Amino acid sequence: MDLQGQRDLLLLSELDRDGGATQRTLATKLGVALGLTNLYLKRLARKGYIKVTTIPRNRIRYLLTPQGFAEKSRLTYLYMQYSLSYYRDMRIRLKEMMSTFDASHGQRVVIYGTTELAELAYLSLREMNIDCVGFIDGGLRESFLSCPVFSPDRIAGWQFDRVLIADLEHAAACEEQLVQSGVPREKVMSLGLRL
Repeated sequence: MDLQGQRDLLLLSELDRDGGATQRTLATKLGVALGLTNLYLKRLARKGYIKVTTIPRNRIRYLLTPQGFAEKSRLTYLYMQYSLSYYRDMRIRLKEMMSTFDASHGQRVVIYGTTELAELAYLSLREMNIDCVGFIDGGLRESFLSCPVFSPDRIAGWQFDRVLIADLEHAAACEEQLVQSGVPREKVMSLGLRL
C-alpha cells in the first residue's frame, strides 16, 4: 500500500469517526501541513468519497458517501494485506539473522525498543528458543512483555550475546548509543536496513 493510500485510509477513518474534525486536527494526525490536508480533502470530495456540508453556517462537517465507505473498506483490506506481508517479511528477516546462533554462540538477546516491531521480534525469538533478557528504551516503562526495560546506559551490567535494534527510524543513533555504552559493534544487529 502506498503512502497516498495510507493517508486516504486515515482521513476516511477519522472522518467516519468524527465528521466535525477540523483540518488542523486532521493535519496533525496525518503529520502533514494544513494546506496539504486541505488538498487531500478536496481530492476525496472530487472523487465522491466525502461530502462537505456547512451546518451551521460557520462549521464545516464531512460526511462519507457510500463510495467513501466502499473505498474505506477497500483500503482497509489493502492495509491488512500490507501489514501481514510486512509481518511475514520481518519474521523471515529475523530468522535469517538469528540462524547464525547456536549453543556455542549463546542465545541471549536484548531488544532495543518497545514498539510493535520489538514485540514481533520478541515473539519470533521465543519461537526460536532464544532468550530475551530484557528491553532497552529511553522511555519511562519499567517492563514490556513481562521483561525488564532499562535505559541504554545501564546495559553494561547485563549478560547478553547480542542486541537487536527494533527501532527502524533511529537505528544508526541507537547503535552509536550502544557502542558508547560499551557494547561491541559486532554484537549489535538491526532489523532495518544494514547499518
